[in-house]
Amino acid sequence: MRIIAGKLKGKVITPPSAYKARPTTDFAREALFDILSNEYEFDDLKVLDLFAGTGAISFEFLSRGAGHVWCVEMAPRNAAFISNTARELGIAPSLTVVRHNVFEFLPLCREKFDIVFADPPYALEGLETLPNLVLGGNILHPERYFILEHGSEHSFTAHPRFVKEKVYGRVHFSFFE
Repeated sequence: MRIIAGKLKGKVITPPSAYKARPTTDFAREALFDILSNEYEFDDLKVLDLFAGTGAISFEFLSRGAGHVWCVEMAPRNAAFISNTARELGIAPSLTVVRHNVFEFLPLCREKFDIVFADPPYALEGLETLPNLVLGGNILHPERYFILEHGSEHSFTAHPRFVKEKVYGRVHFSFFE
């Protein structure tokens, strides 16, 4: 997996073997950031990355100039990998790793973000509740996006705050405001 653009463009992120995470494909990540770069200036954005996994989305935001990214990752090994990789890439001061269950973290969160991104396991029980948890938690600035990555077995088009869905192979991104 590689960082696609920005000051860290081309840097390779290599999780250890048997790493338990399904990273967003380079193709889908590139398409997502193409969409976001047409709608946002990345400089100084505050981003929340839920189910951070390998940290690839967080690293991409920071590479493009985001001010600070908070990663929420429950698995100790994954959280440690994200922290260690951030140190190796020289971006550790701009990244906060929170080792917590996302469903327990969201009601406790008091920060406000410009973008909230979630890439839960596609078969996660309760995945369909994430839009309401995020959007009802007063953690997203007005007219900013919550982006949920999911598989084809879920559809959020009927959600009142749904904006659009983009599909890249088996990866679906649903955007909410």
